[in-house]
Amino acid sequence: MTATSSRPGLDGDTGAGLGDVAELCSRIAGNVQRVIVGKPEVVRVALVTLLAEGHLLVEDVPGVGKTSLAKALARSIDCSVSRVQFTPDLLPGDITGLSVYNRQTAEFEFRPGPVFANIVIADEINRASPKTQSALLECMAEDQVTVDGATYALASPFMVVATQNPIEMEGTYPLPEAQRDRFTARVSVGYPDLAAELAMVDEHSAAEPLDMLRPVTDAACCGR
Repeated sequence: MTATSSRPGLDGDTGAGLGDVAELCSRIAGNVQRVIVGKPEVVRVALVTLLAEGHLLVEDVPGVGKTSLAKALARSIDCSVSRVQFTPDLLPGDITGLSVYNRQTAEFEFRPGPVFANIVIADEINRASPKTQSALLECMAEDQVTVDGATYALASPFMVVATQNPIEMEGTYPLPEAQRDRFTARVSVGYPDLAAELAMVDEHSAAEPLDMLRPVTDAACCGR
């Protein structure tokens, strides 16, 4: 595929020109900003992290649009998204999936977990135990999951968007340095300014903005 193709891509095999990449990124960012109003820098960091095949850690208080950011990005590139609410009783198998015995076939069958999606929202990641947190280490570093000796490739693109509340730390398990290194970027969304709040009241009062969002490209253009 050459730079003059009618459908620009972002991965190395397409040969798309920088102009095509910039134009497509601008459309994706503009689409996400219909949901995340007044935070262009946050949207830019999230998009750059996706294109770099990295992962994003969002540290902020509840209610500022951390989950909406990930969902809007996923919907803009028409890819799968899953959300995991991290709690102290969450087990590694609840994230990666596990082998289940099938009585009819007398064999074990692998049941994929929520990590088998293009964008995985790890909500309040520091509320799960270190054992459960470590279930994401292989996923984030190698884009694969190993369960019962079998290795399964993850979707492309694959991105973890983890959130944590930096204020309420009671009963949480701080991320170790080895796991923080898996994240390409760390951002804080913050509350919108007055102008952005007024714009959201005008634009979002009639309908849920995520429901109105339409893809501007597909996941293939952002994958490996």
